[in-house]
Amino acid sequence: HLAFVAPRKYYKDFPLDEIKLPPHIENDLDDVPPPGIKMAGPQADHAKFLKSGRWKAAIQSYLATCAYTDMNVGRLLDAFEKSPDRKNTIIVFWSDHGWSLGEKQHWRKFALWEETTRIPMIWVAPGVTKPGTRCSQPVDTMSIYPTLCSLTGIEKPDHVSGHDISSLLRNPQAKWKHPAITTHGRGNHSVRTATERYIRYADGSEEYYDHSKDPYEWKNLAATSDLSRFKKWLPKEEAPNEPIKKKTKK
Repeated sequence: HLAFVAPRKYYKDFPLDEIKLPPHIENDLDDVPPPGIKMAGPQADHAKFLKSGRWKAAIQSYLATCAYTDMNVGRLLDAFEKSPDRKNTIIVFWSDHGWSLGEKQHWRKFALWEETTRIPMIWVAPGVTKPGTRCSQPVDTMSIYPTLCSLTGIEKPDHVSGHDISSLLRNPQAKWKHPAITTHGRGNHSVRTATERYIRYADGSEEYYDHSKDPYEWKNLAATSDLSRFKKWLPKEEAPNEPIKKKTKK
C-alpha cells in the first residue's frame, strides 16, 4: 500500500533512469463505462503523478518494496529449511490483490482489470508439486481453502465456495473449466478465463477483452460480442446488505 517503504539500498537496484513506464495509451478509458472510470479515478493518484513528474519514481518505489519483500520471504524460507517439518508442510504464497502503476490511468487496487486482480500464487506441496512448473490457467483465491482440505484429507465444509485445484498442482496441463471470479464492490464482477476477461458492473454495463489479441485490455469489445457464455459464471444472487454494527457505550 502507499506509501511504499523499503531500505534505501533496494532502490539502488532500480536506477531511476532505467525505469520504464508500463504499456499504456492516452485514451484507454474512452470505451470504459462510467462505473469503470469511477474505479480508475484518473483525476486522483494518476493526475498527481503526472503533474509532479514522479510516475517513474513511484514505479521505482514499488519495485524496491517488492525486492525488500522478496528478501524477507527468503529469510522465512531459509529458516523453514532448517525445520524438521519441512518435508511435511504445504507452502502457499499469494497476495490479496494486484496493483496498477498507471495502466488505464489507475493506481493501487480497487478495480477489476488485469493489473489490479492478477496476483502471485505459488504452491509447494510435498509429493504433489514439482519445482519450476507453471500453470497458465487462472484460478482465484477461493480455491485455496478447498485445495488445502483436499491435500490434507480434511472434508470441505458445505458453506465453503471455491474449487479444488489439486489436479492442476499435480499436472499444470490438466483440463480446467472454471474461470477465476473477482468481485469489487456490490454487484461488480470479473470473469477471467485463460484468454479472455469479462466484467459486468452493478448497473449492467460491461467490458470484454480478448487477451489473445489484446493483453493490455485496451479495446473493449463488449458492444460487439456474444457474452452469454460468461454470464453463467456470475453470482446468482448478491449477499444481503448488513447494517453496520455500532459499538454501544456502557
